[in-house]
Amino acid sequence: MTSTGSLDAIDWWVIGAYLALSFAIGLVFARRAGASMSEFFLSGRNLPWWLAGTSMVATTFAADTPLAITGEVARHGISGNWLWWNVAISGVLGVVVFARLWRRAGILTDLELIELRYSGRPARALRGFRAVYEGVFLNGITLGWVLLAIVKLAGVFLPLDKGTILLVCGGVALLYTVLSGFWGVVVTDLLQFIISMGGAIYLAFRAVGAAGGIAAIKEALPPEKLAFLPSFDAGSLPVTAFVAFIGVNWWASKSADSGGYLAQRVLATRDERQAVLSSLWFQVAHYALRSWPWILAGLASLVLFPDLPDPELGYPKLVAELLPAGLRGLLVASFLAAFMSTVDTHLNWGASYVINDLYKRFYRPQASEGELVLASRIAIVLLLGVAGLFAWSMDSVAGAWKLLYQLTAGIGGVYILRWFHWRVNAWSEIAAWISSAALTLGLAWLSPDLPFGPRLLITGLGSSVCWLAVTWLTPATDDEVLVAFYRRVRPRSSGWRRIAELSAVAGSSGLGDGVEAGAGTPFDEGGSDLLEWLLGVVMIYALLFGAGKTLLGEWGVGVAGLVLGVSLLVRFVRRTRS
Repeated sequence: MTSTGSLDAIDWWVIGAYLALSFAIGLVFARRAGASMSEFFLSGRNLPWWLAGTSMVATTFAADTPLAITGEVARHGISGNWLWWNVAISGVLGVVVFARLWRRAGILTDLELIELRYSGRPARALRGFRAVYEGVFLNGITLGWVLLAIVKLAGVFLPLDKGTILLVCGGVALLYTVLSGFWGVVVTDLLQFIISMGGAIYLAFRAVGAAGGIAAIKEALPPEKLAFLPSFDAGSLPVTAFVAFIGVNWWASKSADSGGYLAQRVLATRDERQAVLSSLWFQVAHYALRSWPWILAGLASLVLFPDLPDPELGYPKLVAELLPAGLRGLLVASFLAAFMSTVDTHLNWGASYVINDLYKRFYRPQASEGELVLASRIAIVLLLGVAGLFAWSMDSVAGAWKLLYQLTAGIGGVYILRWFHWRVNAWSEIAAWISSAALTLGLAWLSPDLPFGPRLLITGLGSSVCWLAVTWLTPATDDEVLVAFYRRVRPRSSGWRRIAELSAVAGSSGLGDGVEAGAGTPFDEGGSDLLEWLLGVVMIYALLFGAGKTLLGEWGVGVAGLVLGVSLLVRFVRRTRS
C-alpha cells in the first residue's frame, strides 16, 4: 500500500498527545473497571444522560463512517444517505417507548431479556446462540469494516502494508479496552466526539472552499447528486432501495428496538428519565448534527477528485491535500479517536455477551466477580482476533454495511412486537434469525446480480412472514414468566391486557414474586405513544433537512425546517419532566 500524503513532526506530536490522553483516561478507570461485571460493562449504572447519549453518537461514528458516506455520495449523491437516515424512524420509537422499558428491565445485557421475556429450552438456546452469533460473528463483521477503514486511512499517510496497520491500530485499541472497562469507553467517547466533530466541520469548510464554494459545487454536479430524495436518474439512489429502506429496513433491522450497544448505554443510565434523554440526544446529534460535515466534504471531493478508482478514499485525500501541518495531525487524531471509540465499544459489548450470556450463564454460574472480569478481558483479545480475520478478507466498507443489513433483515419486527404483545415467543426470534440468514444466502446463490434494494425487500418481508407464522404455530411463553416480565417492565400496550389481568389476580392471591405489580399500568388506548412517535420522526427529519437546505443556500425552506424541528425538540424535553 502506498501513501499519497505525509505527516510532519507537529502532526505526530498532536497524534501522540491524543493517545497519551486516552491512555491516561484508561489508567484512571482501570481499577474501578475491575471491581465487578456491572462496573466493567455498565459503569455501575451511574451515567448521566448527556454522557450516555454522547457515547452512543461517538460509537456510531467510526473511522469507516466518513469513508462509507463519501462513497455513497459519489455513487448516489445526497440521497444515498437514506442507507442510514431511514433508521431514524425506529430510533425515535426508541426514545418514545423502548428507552424506559430497557431501563426498567434492569439487566446487564440485552440478551438477558430473552430469559426474562420467554420460557423453556427455546429461550436458553436462543440466548446462547445470540451470544455467539451476534457477539462474535456479526460483531466481528462490524469490527472488520472498522479495521478496514483505518487501514485505508493509514494507507493514505503511511507506506505500511495492511497486516502491519492492523497489528498496530488493533493493538492500541485492544490495550486501552482491556484496561479501562465501560467508564473509560464512555469518557473517551466524549473526547472523541469533541475532536471528531470539530475536525469534520473544519475539513468540510476547507473542502467546500477549495471546490469554489457551495454555488460552484452545485453548478459542477448534476442535480440528482444534490437531491435529498431519490429519482430514476443514474447517479441517484435507486427508488427500489429507497422503498426498501423506508418500507422495511427501519423496522426489520436488528437495531429496531434500540438494542445492542445502544441498550447497553441506556441500561447504564441513572434512571428512566436519564435513559429517555440520552436516547433523544443521540437521535438529534446522530442525524441533524453529524450528517452534513461529511456530506459536504463528500460533494466537494467529487469536484476536486472526480476520477478516483475508490471513491471512499476521497475523504482522506481531502485531509492529506488540503490541511496544513498540525491540523492534518488533528484530523488524523480524530480518525483514530473515532476508530478507538467504535472498536472499544464493540469489544466491550461483544465480551459482555460472551461472558454474561454464555460463559456465566451456561458454564460458570458460580464464578466470582474477579474471575468474570478476567474472563471478559480475555474475551476482548479473542474478539479482536476474529475481527482482524474479517478485516483481512474485506475490500469495501459500504459493502460490509449492506451484507450486515441483509443478514439481519426481518429480525427487528420480532424485537419491536415482543414489547407490544405477549404472544411473541422464543421460536419467533429463532425463526427470524434462521429465515433472514437463509434468504440472504439463497439470494446470493440464486440471484447474485439482484440489486440491493430488492434483496432487502425480499429478505425482510420473507423473514417476517416466516416468523409470524411460526409465532402462532408454536406454544406461547409460560404465563408465570409473562406475569413476572409485565410486573417488572410495565409495557403500556393493550397487547398485554390479558397478562395484566393475570398479574392482578396473582397479586390479589398472594402469588406475586416480590416484583412491583403492574396491574395499574395505564394502557395507551388513545394512541399517545403513536402520536409522540410521529411527531418525533417529523422533528428529526425537520432538523436534518432544515440544516441541509440552509447549508446549501436554500434559506427559506431550511430555516422553516429548523424552526419546526427545534420547537418539537423543546416540547419533547419538557415532556420528559412529567
